[in-house]
Order: sequence, then C-alpha cells, then structure tokens
Amino acid sequence: MTWDPAHLPDQSGRTHVVTGATAGIGYFAAEQLAAAGAHVVLASRSAGKLATAVASIEREVPGARLDTVVVDLASLASVSDAAARIAALPRVDGLLLNGGAMALKGSATTADGLPLLLGTHVVANAALLAGVLPALAATGERTGTPARVVHTSTGFVTQFPVAVDDVRRVPRVAVVAYTKAKTVTEVLAFELARRLEAAGTPVLSLVTRPGVGVDARTPHRAGIRDATTPYRPNPYTPWAQGKDGAAWSAVRALTDPQARNGDYYAPAGRLRGIPVRVDPTARTASPEGDLATRVWDQVEELAGTALGIPAGAGEKQSQG
Repeated sequence: MTWDPAHLPDQSGRTHVVTGATAGIGYFAAEQLAAAGAHVVLASRSAGKLATAVASIEREVPGARLDTVVVDLASLASVSDAAARIAALPRVDGLLLNGGAMALKGSATTADGLPLLLGTHVVANAALLAGVLPALAATGERTGTPARVVHTSTGFVTQFPVAVDDVRRVPRVAVVAYTKAKTVTEVLAFELARRLEAAGTPVLSLVTRPGVGVDARTPHRAGIRDATTPYRPNPYTPWAQGKDGAAWSAVRALTDPQARNGDYYAPAGRLRGIPVRVDPTARTASPEGDLATRVWDQVEELAGTALGIPAGAGEKQSQG
C-alpha cells in the first residue's frame, strides 16, 4: 500500500506507549501518534523532560491526549513500577520500545550491575514487556484488533554480524556492543512473534529500524530541538533525514492496518525515506538450531522475570 506519514490511519480511541519519548525519534513518534488522534503515554526517566515534551506536543497538536510515566531503564525496580502503571491503563494498543542509553563510551553499568547498553536496550525492554504483555493481549481480545509491540533495531545488525550465543558477554568496542544488543533485540522480537502466533495471542511483534536521523535536519521544537539542546554533528547529514522522518518506520509499525506478525519496517532508502516492509536478516529472523530459545532464556534470567505468553481466546477454549 502507498504510505503517507503525514496522513496516518485514525488512531482515535487507541492508546500507544512510547519509551524514550522526551527527545529524538521517541519524541517525534509520540507527536505523530498524537496528531493521528491517539492517546499517547510518554515514558522516560526525567519528569522534567516529560513535562517539556508534553508542552511541546500540546503546542503542535492542540487537544492532544497525553499522559506520562517515569521509567529509568537502567533500574529494573523502576521498570517494574512503570510496567504496573502502564498495565493498569484502561487499554494498551501499542508499545514502542524505543528507549535505551546511547552512551557509547566508558564501562557504565545499570543499577543492577549490567553493562549499560545490554541492560537498557535488551534486559529492561524484556522486563517492561513482561509486565505489559498481559494488558496488550487483553486489549487485543477486547477490541478484536491485535495490539502491537514494536522493537527498535539498527541497520548495523544487517551490516555487521555479531554472535549472540552468550548474551551477557559484551564486546569491548562500544559500537559492536550496541550492534550486539540490537541483534539480541531482533532475535527476541522474532521469537516473540512465533510464540504469540503459536498461542493465538492477539498481539503482533514487529521490528523497525529508523535509518539515520540527524539534528541538522530535525524540526525546531522548544526544549526538544532548539538552541538549548545539544547539537550532534553527523557526517551523514547530506544523505540523512531529521529525527521526525526517522520516527516514521516505528509509527507505521504501530498504525499500519495491514501489518502482520513478524513484519520489519525500514526507510525505503538505506538512510532515509518512506517506511516500507523489508526482509529481515535470516540470522535474527530464523536463527539456526535452538539459538532463539537459548537467547530468550538468558534474557529472562538477566531480567529476573519470565516473559510469559498469554494464551489467546481460542487456545484457552481448547485447553478447557
């Protein structure tokens, strides 16, 4: 289908949760969803930045329906609290797992002693999803339309193969560690899609990558992208898009009525463009042997919680 990011399917009545929603891709995804009529729950670690993001969206989208949840992805206790708050919402139609630390230097760790990239991009997202998945499934059952969880990846996964047999082992080079974290994310996302399908659970698991979004091409938003916010030069600027365009793939994954379980969305061009459905790499979509199961089990252990799959209505009846 032809996709127009400026004219999204009506999201009135639906609730989407966006992590990392106070800057960059997460912020613009939240703004675009709000403009389409969704009730958007912005999740981030700073209450002050959440207030700034809400004020900005309200200026751009008068009458926007917004709520906030404070969550520090570097703390599993904070993630657990946030998951409980999100799960208590009247409905949860979509969960965009966009947040994660981008400090690619040093050997920082989370409050739970995990390497920062692994802890925030993989383990925290798994823990958050474990707490929210029952609410997503319940919304899907009640509305008759599958809810969605969207996992954010990177083109590095396709370009640079990284072994994920031992999830806990983190490469010393930061960009390789980031690529490994996103490789694990994809393996989990596609395994989740298979398990949801097998259980008849009305939830879709989808993957997106944003291409390259740069500050120089990002629209002005007070407190989000202006003279008071850090400017990061990028050598790809002539060929890249703004952070608003980089959000398009994730927004399509959340809103495209034709999306199917296990779909992968990315810019039509490698770095930018209209979001389209693309083929994922076989290394993550269909890994050999029992690798996906072993990765799943390791992440559950690190998260300290089981990522249980709620049975769909049909499966419950067959079991009964």
